[in-house]
Amino acid sequence: MLRGLVFGAAMVVVRLIQGTLIDVWQTHAALISIALLILFLAGVVAWGVLDGRADAAANPDPDRRADLAMTWLLAGLVAGVTSGAVTWLVSVFYKSLYVGGLINELTTFAAFTALLVFVLATIGVAVGRLLVDRRYNREHPVPTHQGSQGPDTDVFAAAKDDGTTHEMRAR
Repeated sequence: MLRGLVFGAAMVVVRLIQGTLIDVWQTHAALISIALLILFLAGVVAWGVLDGRADAAANPDPDRRADLAMTWLLAGLVAGVTSGAVTWLVSVFYKSLYVGGLINELTTFAAFTALLVFVLATIGVAVGRLLVDRRYNREHPVPTHQGSQGPDTDVFAAAKDDGTTHEMRAR
């Protein structure tokens, strides 16, 4: 919930700055919009990387890690809906803000924001986990097994007829 509220507020700020800058420099509207969106998305990716690193450090086993995809999906939905509603409300009083109708803000723009937050945060989580896993694998290399015997956890070792099992039974 905190992630969604933070990025919802950040999107409102981005759209306020976007409206003001485009009002001043109309000819640079595309550049302004792209630059502000990249800044917003850099924050999403950075938080995703931090989440991924923290999760991988807490759980070295990949099967025991938290489901951060659902966390970020909910964060994206909260960010989209709250930023759309708040931006529409601000646009009632501040006419320089570029918004559609309330339904458009709560559906189309909310879906756009949710998708961006979810996809880029998930990429950030994967990168964060990868960074921790690479460091962990360098510090804790996987042992290599010599010969054809395989690892020490051979489940069929008791059934093999190599002489050692017969000797063990005789004792």
